[in-house]
Amino acid sequence: MSGFRTLGGFLADLERRGDLRRVAREVDWECEVTEIACREAKAGGPALLFENVRGARFPLAVNVLAAARRVEWALGRTPAAVGAELEEILHALPPRRLTDLWRLRGSAGRVLAMRPKMLARGAVQAHALGADLSALPILKLWPKDGGRFLTFPLVLTEHPDTKVRNLGVYRMHVFDPQTTGMHWQIGKGGGFHYHAAGKRGVGLEVVVAVGADPATLLASVAPLPEGVDELAFAGFLRGAPTRLAPATKLRMAVPADAEFVIEGVVEAGERRLEGPFGDHFGHYSHAADFPVFHVRNVTHRARPVFQASVVGKPPQEDKFMGEAVQEMFTGVLKVIHPEIRDLWAYFEAGFHNLLVVAVENRFAKEAKKTALALMGTGQLSLSKVIVLVDAGVDPRDRAAVFEAIARNFDPAEDLILVPGVPLDTLDFTSTTMNLGSKLVLDAQSKPGRVPDAPLATVADPRAFDERIATWRLAWGGLLVAQSKDGADGRAVVERLVHRPEYAAVKLVVAVSADVPLDDDEALLWGIFTRFDCARDIVPAQTETRGAWLTCRGPLGIDATWKPGYPEPVANTPQLVAKVDGWWGKGAAG
Repeated sequence: MSGFRTLGGFLADLERRGDLRRVAREVDWECEVTEIACREAKAGGPALLFENVRGARFPLAVNVLAAARRVEWALGRTPAAVGAELEEILHALPPRRLTDLWRLRGSAGRVLAMRPKMLARGAVQAHALGADLSALPILKLWPKDGGRFLTFPLVLTEHPDTKVRNLGVYRMHVFDPQTTGMHWQIGKGGGFHYHAAGKRGVGLEVVVAVGADPATLLASVAPLPEGVDELAFAGFLRGAPTRLAPATKLRMAVPADAEFVIEGVVEAGERRLEGPFGDHFGHYSHAADFPVFHVRNVTHRARPVFQASVVGKPPQEDKFMGEAVQEMFTGVLKVIHPEIRDLWAYFEAGFHNLLVVAVENRFAKEAKKTALALMGTGQLSLSKVIVLVDAGVDPRDRAAVFEAIARNFDPAEDLILVPGVPLDTLDFTSTTMNLGSKLVLDAQSKPGRVPDAPLATVADPRAFDERIATWRLAWGGLLVAQSKDGADGRAVVERLVHRPEYAAVKLVVAVSADVPLDDDEALLWGIFTRFDCARDIVPAQTETRGAWLTCRGPLGIDATWKPGYPEPVANTPQLVAKVDGWWGKGAAG
């Protein structure tokens, strides 16, 4: 059992371990906290507690779970151990013999803890601020954001008919002290509840908790099936029930042990322009119309700590939370799909843009069936590119994955392109929100086909195209050409895929000048966040037979930044210089 019921309790534990840094110096909510948090997340630094945020009455915690060690301390064990327990429970259900129940004896306490416990009043209701957000240390993360945003709000809703709960994290653009946006993306439980309320022509009551124990934080981002209560899962992780208390202005219950609770209503049919916002894809998401949240009351516990999460170009805190929930739920997917041996979504590509699945085929092409099934499974349905590898290939090992592509991928037989399907709201590459295309690359070995040898070297592509600034042959089969500023990336790819010197190359990719080719993490980010599968793939040759389209030769990808794409996020040189002037020089305040 993790033993933490509150964020404050967890922060105190981190301080005892020497993994919390207090900052007494005044910091600016506008971009300065972002710059510091980004540096510490990349360096594996401590959690940060800013005690003096400009204009705010309360301290601010960031990077609370921005390290694998802190996630493990939060859970009291590794995320993989949680996943193993979940897999064991599912394999034993329904129990067929007494030994099945006996095997689950160690999980009984956690299962019983899944039922939330109601209190008459919660610690979070010790003080009230009224319908006013102005005293809170709410951040503006990036210079071109549309304003200040709650970035780690735990948004609790109930289905208006069934009363089934959903807890999720959806950014909230602060329009004024009483009004925010509610960024319900497609496929999100809170959005489904709002849709159901809208069909009845009524508003949806919403409780927003800010600052919670780590089990609740992790449960809020867990890819649970629709209708499964995240608060119950938090009880399982914690080994103790989640405590609730009646709201002060709503008919709902609120998390009793949270630091802050914001009660409010999202009215039916009301929309307001929300954004832009620098999100976890590392680019600004475009402004768009989203539902509007009206604050009814704000309550908080004694000596509360506000919490935010900084998102932007990876790696950030969401890397560690996302990888933890993957470790927890891979076993669940293996129960549903017994052919899966392992799978991994890459934080470098914003998770949803690159998913690698290791499959043991029990019949011919079963892996392709698995890929199509995953395209319709929960949050995995938002995956843009799925790479299939053999059961013995580690999906987490990027070098092994791309070497498998170099050895086994043939676009004539091993490519599935699915255009015109729902896509992550944050994906901007199709230029149409919520709509795009998906791609499956089958990099498994094939019976009767001799694997290709990974390439050790290829001709310098700059000899054939002066628009190329530099290049790299990565992992034996991926030729990446960095285009010069202003160059037409598609034209570069079209030229290279037709060169006989690259006939044995599997993927030919053009990236923009801001993508460093010697940094594997940045390279995957620069490729997979910047192309639409249907629009930006350039095969060397195509052949049509009836409705069957065959691609031959190297598969080209134009992953350059294109007109209409939002800009990548970056802080101003002035802000960077300001932080350089004091952070990291031994000054804690």
